[in-house]
Amino acid sequence: MLKSIEGNFDNPEVNELLNKHFIELRAASPEGSAHVLDIPGLKVPSIKFWSLWDEEKLIGCGALKFLDNDHGEFKSIRIHDNFRKKGHGMDVINHLINEAKKLKIKRLSIETGAGDFFIPARKLFKKSGFNVCEPFAHYKKDVNSVYLTKLI
Repeated sequence: MLKSIEGNFDNPEVNELLNKHFIELRAASPEGSAHVLDIPGLKVPSIKFWSLWDEEKLIGCGALKFLDNDHGEFKSIRIHDNFRKKGHGMDVINHLINEAKKLKIKRLSIETGAGDFFIPARKLFKKSGFNVCEPFAHYKKDVNSVYLTKLI
């Protein structure tokens, strides 16, 4: 049974996972097209963040940013290297969807990269029922970005 912990930024494992995520995504995204948030960026009041655990082992994390009363955006979804390619990406996404439903969110969206590095993420979101859409919120058309959305 997976457990989730809201916040938990001070946990060294969570901190390490988020820092690795930030560094990798910055490196994989062309300048001006990187939209990954660092830890201070995730700590703002408009974002809720959770880490998911299998007993004492960190599986991954993800965040939900409130765009308006009905619309949320996924941010910083990351699976720990020890748990990749085992279906845990879907666990994190399903957890975030369930939390969004509790918060009365009706639409979820995400921006991800258009390059090869982001193919696994795009496949996972497509499998989760997300469809390509126009840029939302503050985003603008960018050949390096793919925008996805889903009604829940």
